[in-house]
Amino acid sequence: MNQDIIISTEDRVTTLTISRTDKKNAITQSMYAAMADAITDYGNDDDARAFVITGDGDMFTAGNDLQDFSTGGGSKDEIPPVSRFLFAVRDCPKTVIAAVNGPAIGVGLTMLLHCDLVYAGGSATFNAPFVKLGLVPEAASSLLLPAAVGMAVANDILLAGRTLDAEEALRFGLIARIYPDAELQQAVHQIALHIASSAPNALKQSKLLIRNQREKVADQMHAEGKLFVAQLNSPDFAESVAAMMEKRTPVYS
Repeated sequence: MNQDIIISTEDRVTTLTISRTDKKNAITQSMYAAMADAITDYGNDDDARAFVITGDGDMFTAGNDLQDFSTGGGSKDEIPPVSRFLFAVRDCPKTVIAAVNGPAIGVGLTMLLHCDLVYAGGSATFNAPFVKLGLVPEAASSLLLPAAVGMAVANDILLAGRTLDAEEALRFGLIARIYPDAELQQAVHQIALHIASSAPNALKQSKLLIRNQREKVADQMHAEGKLFVAQLNSPDFAESVAAMMEKRTPVYS
């Protein structure tokens, strides 16, 4: 297990905490691999009944670790760990809950579209700066985000880089409830306990009914993934990373 991913289980509730606070909980490929394994193990464990994803400290996640991805994100030899994680969340037969304890950037936002229940603290914000980084939307966000918040708001987020605060995210339907930051984890744990005590087969069948466009979502994820990998190897992305590291404005040809 990756040291930056903390897994704990209590009363049939498994909690995955992204804990890399010195890097704003940015996620590396090895972290994604650990997260994918944890979700898969949960889905296969008959004793596990609810799964919570959250962040350590005051950050949910800053998204992908760009330096890590710039050196290996374009591998074509195997399924990238980030894809394994996202498909693991999408394909999990049981309830996946997100407790968004702070800024959710990039994949921090798009993974929420595959979670069944999403709750946030009052300080949470939501941003998907893919175009700013020379990348394209991923995790079927080009399909699922417009369905969740409407085309106009989705375009404002994906194309213009709009950041939503927690109240906006609630109003647009991206999250279900807001809690004071200090109360979020306990409140979500109580919801997870309720899920864990509910009829498991009824939950599974209900999830199948609600998530009834799995093939369409998978097709969109594959289509986005091909473009995403291409952009990881593009001059746009290289310039975006260089400009960020050098703390300057990127210049695109």
